[in-house]
This record gives sequence, C-alpha cells and structure tokens, in this order.
Amino acid sequence: MRPIDAELLAGSALYREVVLRKLAHARESVWIATANVKAMYVEGKAGKFVPLLEVLDGLAAKGVALRLLHAELPSRPFRAAFDARARLVKGGLELKVCPRVHFKAVVVDGAWVYLGSANLTGAGLGAKGDDVRNFEMGFVTEDFDVIDRTTALFDAVWNGAECRGCRLRTVCPDPILPSGVGQAKKQGGKQGRDAVRLGQSRRLRR
Repeated sequence: MRPIDAELLAGSALYREVVLRKLAHARESVWIATANVKAMYVEGKAGKFVPLLEVLDGLAAKGVALRLLHAELPSRPFRAAFDARARLVKGGLELKVCPRVHFKAVVVDGAWVYLGSANLTGAGLGAKGDDVRNFEMGFVTEDFDVIDRTTALFDAVWNGAECRGCRLRTVCPDPILPSGVGQAKKQGGKQGRDAVRLGQSRRLRR
C-alpha cells in the first residue's frame, strides 16, 4: 500500500467537480464508464441547464475524443437526444456496451480521474437538487498509477480483451443493441423491427 494525493467528494460536490470543472473543460479526451446512462442535465453557459449531450457535442466539435462504456442500453430520452446530434452519431461520441461493466469512472485528458459510486444519471452526476439526488461518494486524483490502472481496465473491456473467456457472451449486445433483439426478431415482434443502434460503435474483437 502506498499513499496517494486524492480528494474524497460526495453529493453535489461530485457534480460540480467531475462535470462542471473537469469534463466540461476537457481538451483532448473524456472516457466514461458507467453501469447506467440517462439523459441528464447540467449547467451550461450563463447558468442555463442543458443536456449533457449538448456539452459533449461541443467538446466533439473541438476535437475532443469521447468514449462511453456502459452496461445496458441507455434510456429512451438519451437515445432520442443522441439521435438528434449528427456529429455524435457519426462517431463524435463512441459508445460500447458490456453487461459486466459496473465500475464508474471519468478520465479526463488521461491526466485526471474520478472513481466512485455515481452513474451517468441526473441523480448520480447530474444537476438534481440535494433533496432528490442519490447519496453518492467518490474520489478524484491525478495519481498516475491510479489513472494507468483505470485506463487499462477501460481499454481491455473496450477492445474486447476480456471477451474470449466471458460467460455472458450469449447475452452481450454486440454491437450496441437491446439484449432481446434476437428473440424479438424470431417472434416477429415490434422490438425486432425497431432495433436500436447508437452511432458507429466498433464491434468487440473476439
């Protein structure tokens, strides 16, 4: 065990530090890992509340590389908001799903990382009030070893290094599709006709 320089944050302090002070001002890259993702709102310019996807779209326009690794299909409002932003759909925001992802992390510019309990939702990292948001905790640090180990796990999942021996392969949506798409197609159901695919995500390597 070795000491690291880190700051422990909770509640709305996580939102202010992770989203407003770091993510929104990224210059090179943002990697996000989350078990759940919803259409959350954050404070934009002049204090106006805007969808997080609007903030990410602005970052993509500046050439910031954006990756979102998540465990399940995002909420319908998130998908609708995503589909309305051509730059993100064309690859400005890369998305990949792995049902085993449960760690929550935000890595900014490869030099700063948040690790904790909060998902990418309004009640987790969004702008919801203290009287309705989840009780969340996490720490932020610029410690290189912590960043390296976090990015190594993220990259291994993202590039499919963990797929070969994974026992959840039969239920893994690959690429990003609802887990029930195959069954719905067999049944000729509506879900099969309206299968959702977000963006131009790369398939996991087998």
